[in-house]
Amino acid sequence: MYMLNKLKIFLKFDRKTKLLLLEAYLNLAWARFLKLLPFAKLAPSLGKQMEETSSTLINANKETLRSVSNAIHMMSKYTFWESQCLVKAIAAMKMLEKRGIESTLYLGTAKDEKGMLIAHAWLRSGPFYVSGSEGMEKFTVVSKFAKKMTESQTKGVNDNGG
Repeated sequence: MYMLNKLKIFLKFDRKTKLLLLEAYLNLAWARFLKLLPFAKLAPSLGKQMEETSSTLINANKETLRSVSNAIHMMSKYTFWESQCLVKAIAAMKMLEKRGIESTLYLGTAKDEKGMLIAHAWLRSGPFYVSGSEGMEKFTVVSKFAKKMTESQTKGVNDNGG
């Protein structure tokens, strides 16, 4: 019954929202697969290591950032696999890359209450945290990856209504 109610809600969304949610779900699946790879193989696809993108807000991206963030968080609740911080950050990065929007993925570590090492990942684009902002201040950044766009990448996406 629960899933039927959720399906009814989904069917009420407009076409654009349905496509965005489907894209988020598929990107979460792809990101989960990528997480299975050795990190050394995954890292080059995440962008330039130990670099960051600009923290300046581009107003034209504001609504897209909000939509991608909402879609990733919503659909991560319905995956049949683990879709925690790193999976969400990679999925959101891929969605932003498709739209010609730069982002920086951060990896951090900290110790929990028992002194055990824990890790967290979050994604930022401009000044906006797309995923993982909850609790990020407790973590020390140990690596970061800047997914920068060339002028032709952003122009091509924007010309096509990206």
